[in-house]
Amino acid sequence: MLQAIRYSLIERICPMRKSSVALRLFIALLVCISFAGNLPVAWLPSATAAENPLDSQLKRRKMVTSQLKSRGISDPLVLRAMATVPRHLFVPSHFRRLAYVDGPLPIGHGQTISQPYIVAYMTEILQIKPHHRVLEIGTGSGYQAAVLAELTNQVYTMEIIPELADSASKRLKETGYDSVNARQGDGYHGWPDAAPFDAIMVTAAAEFIPPPLLQQLKEGGRMVIPVGSPFYIQHLMLVEKRQAKITTRSLMAVRFVPFRRSQ
Repeated sequence: MLQAIRYSLIERICPMRKSSVALRLFIALLVCISFAGNLPVAWLPSATAAENPLDSQLKRRKMVTSQLKSRGISDPLVLRAMATVPRHLFVPSHFRRLAYVDGPLPIGHGQTISQPYIVAYMTEILQIKPHHRVLEIGTGSGYQAAVLAELTNQVYTMEIIPELADSASKRLKETGYDSVNARQGDGYHGWPDAAPFDAIMVTAAAEFIPPPLLQQLKEGGRMVIPVGSPFYIQHLMLVEKRQAKITTRSLMAVRFVPFRRSQ
């Protein structure tokens, strides 16, 4: 059943059950402005001089309880990963006070860091095991790759925007996720040198499922990918390969940034 009323401006219009209308509108405004260009510094909330590790840990625990468990995320390993990765270190410094709110945030270049629920949901759907090899298309800030790295040490992630690819690679190393294999490139072609993959996650909306990714999906593997036209409601699809046959299933309606290709 489609739940379009719940989807955000860029991914989902999240419920934000305990948040004020003002905060909801503020987040939507930040995302809108990020697509129009650079955010004026005067509009941004200032970052705290130093992050309090205990405060951030408490915010993550609250995020897991109020945003994830309450909406049906139940895999204990996924919940532990979401409670472990320091999300505030994967957003621009001026947005750190908003890092654990129930919505996406702009990270520059017209891209966003996904809503915590979407990150957890897509991760849980893939049913990742410790021995799995996972490919992510759309590194962004590196947050999703870090979550995946809490589940397996065989994570490969690709980002087409050079500036984001460089900053994400550096950030992953600085936060201790140096086992993640990151590269800049067109995710349409996947990562053939590292294939096949037990799981593939695409974090941008494609008009169709890229054939190279289907080829690189291992027998018995799973892929989760938003499919549809940019800036309209798309469908988050679960793709499975069984006995060399591909099956697809629509999971929910979503709004993701468009899948970008090299020129």
